[in-house]
Formats: sequence, C-alpha cells, structure tokens
Amino acid sequence: MALPDQQRRIFDAVDEAFDRQIETTRQFAAIPSTRGAEGPCQDMMGDLLRQRGYEVDDWHIDVDELKGLRGFGPIEHDFSRARTVVGTYRPATSSGRSLILQGHCDVVPAGPLDMWETPPFSPTVKDGWMYGRGAGDMKSGTIAALYALDALTKAGLKPTARIHFQSVIEEESTGVGALSTLQRGYRADCCFIPEPTNAKLVRSQVGVIWFRLKVRGRPAHVFEAGAGANAIKAAYHLVQALEGLEEEWNRRAAGDRYFKALKHPINFNPGIIKGGEWASSVPAWCDVDCRIAVLPGWSIADHQAEIVACVEAAAREHPFLKQNPPIVEWSGFLSEGYELVDAEASEAVLRDAHRATFGGELKDLTFTALTDTRFYGLNEKIPSLCFGANAERMHGFNERVEIESLRKTAKTIALFVAQWCGVEPA
Repeated sequence: MALPDQQRRIFDAVDEAFDRQIETTRQFAAIPSTRGAEGPCQDMMGDLLRQRGYEVDDWHIDVDELKGLRGFGPIEHDFSRARTVVGTYRPATSSGRSLILQGHCDVVPAGPLDMWETPPFSPTVKDGWMYGRGAGDMKSGTIAALYALDALTKAGLKPTARIHFQSVIEEESTGVGALSTLQRGYRADCCFIPEPTNAKLVRSQVGVIWFRLKVRGRPAHVFEAGAGANAIKAAYHLVQALEGLEEEWNRRAAGDRYFKALKHPINFNPGIIKGGEWASSVPAWCDVDCRIAVLPGWSIADHQAEIVACVEAAAREHPFLKQNPPIVEWSGFLSEGYELVDAEASEAVLRDAHRATFGGELKDLTFTALTDTRFYGLNEKIPSLCFGANAERMHGFNERVEIESLRKTAKTIALFVAQWCGVEPA
C-alpha cells in the first residue's frame, strides 16, 4: 500500500482538485454522445489527455479489421466517424506493472425529454448528486480516473509503469470500441474499468445477445381483417414463446456458482418494436429488436441456435407463420459472460485501496449487465477489474451519480495506481 505520507498527499490532491473534477464531469456529460455521435466527446478526451502530456493515439475504427476477433458484434449503423482515443503514459523508470484504465463515452438515448426532471444533457448537481444522461454510466468514472492520475502528479509522484488511458465507444451496443484497442495492440498487466458499481467489485457478469425478429404478414383493409394476417399480433406470439425460453435459461442459471444467488438473472427484453403503416390496414410487417442475457461459460453459438429453434417452434404452432416463417437477425451484442479469475494480485491491491477510502471490506457484485472487461479477460487473459461509484437509474429517466462516491472513487483509483504501477518522486 502507499506509504502513509504518500496516501495523505494523494488524498489532499484529490480533494484540492475535486471541484474541477466535477466541473469536467459536467462538461463531459453535457455532450449528447449517443450512438454515432460520440465524436465531440472523443475530441474533448483527446484534448484533456494532450493537456496532461500524454502520448495520444486517435484513430478511426475499421470494422473489417475486427470481424474475426472473439466477441465481435455486427454493426448496422453508419460507422464512418467511429473513433477510439488512447492516451499513453510512459515512465522514465520502468519497474512496476502496466495498467489499462478505460471508460466508454457512448450513452443510450434519453427518451422523451418531458419525462426528465432536469434536461438530460444539462447536467445538474443537487442534494449531493449529479443528474444527467451518462453522468453515472459512465462519464463520471472516466473523469474520476483521469483526475486520479492528476492527483499522483500533484502529490509529487510519478508511476513507474506504462499506463494506457482508453476512451472507447460502442460499449452500450457491441463493444467494438474496446475490441479495437486490442486489435491496435494495446496490452497491460491489468485492466481497470470504473463503471458505477456502488464500490463493489464485479465478480461475474452476464453476456448479451441482441437479435431482431422480422415478421411478415398479409395486408388487408380492416373491414375484412380476416382476409389478412396481422404481423404485429404474430410478433406477440413469438415474444411469448421467447419468454418461455427466458424461464428455461433461468432454471439453468440455478446451477451457476454465483448467479444461483439471484432470483432472475436472465432477462429477456423486447426493446424496440416497429410495424405497420396505417391504423386501418392490417399490418404487413413487424420488426422486434430483443436482448437476452447468457451466463459465463455459455456458448454464444449454442444459445443463438436455441433462440432460432424457439422461434421456429413457435412459428409452427401459428396458423399464418407456419407457412410464412419469421426471420431472426443478429443485430448487435454477441457477447460472452465473464467471470473474474486469476486476478489475486490486482484484487489484493484494490482491496487495500478500498479499505483506505470507503472503509470496510470490498464486496463482490454478481452483475446482470455486462462491461468491456470481458474482452481483456477472455481474449487476452488480462485480469480485468470493474469498480466504481454509486449511480442510480442508468438507462432510465433522471440518471444520477453520487458526488461523494466520486471523490472516494478517485482516491481509490489513485491509490491503486500507486501500488500496482509503483511510484517514485516526480
């Protein structure tokens, strides 16, 4: 652990810069970096890294270079402006262990603006919380990591190992931003991602499969609806069948050593539905975009096959679909679950840092969402820690992050870097 005098100086440095940390977080979260519009956020991050003297690598992602890599998910939207930004610190003396610090700057859509108490992209601080889309998930964590590194400098210390500070996109839909860093060649002895976890360490996390049901009906005027086939109603039939598959997978999850403790870890969600063209016409088409989870160790290909088999079986039981079978398309995440293993050394360092800042023992989190840690752990066997502040209502209205937990998170990360990478006087 950092020496007592070093720890005091690090904590003082975080406290001294904390107002600036919150203001930088506010500016970062004010950028509406939804899918395909992340460029201004990456511009800001590149500027922040250059101002601090990091060696900055800012490149456009070539999807064709990623397609053969483990964990790749299909991209359907315009990807011509997609970029990854990495700032590298190279030590004068190299004696410690290298580190990747990573955050994602993409955010999910805000939804109807009138359902927010404060504008989603005008971050607001009140009653000890910052409100705004992406404030919790996860722009505040990224900025906390950046200011943690600043605190070491302010404390008169410099790390003795290489650090890659990575700002990625697509975490919310495919993960190819993180995958692009591996394709680019970035590696380290440990990866640390400060997603909001309420100061817990993600021990095991689900994987996710995205897919689209494409149902085609037969149009007709509603006055003779029986002459047509309603694609939207037929889609409901398939959704109900997939809810049965969800329950089967949850029964299977009862055998997992971590997820058995959760009542319903596998969640199926029909998240987008589009169909029809006229209220007085029997709809001729319906597309339903869906998400379902899988557990660590479960084969993506095998579970894709189960999804297809479930849809095909349901179609055979439907009077119209049995002659007009629906199509299943893969539309984003094809991501395995990840369980943190072989990470005893980095975990021990995090536990010490957590004890010094949050107090008490570090608790594990069995996570029913996914993070980018999977790429580093599964693809490259890099121990990948996910730990961060307290946030609420992610992906919902009035998303928020607790301010004081950001202070403690920055201190925890700074102590972790000092112990993991080693430090020497600046």
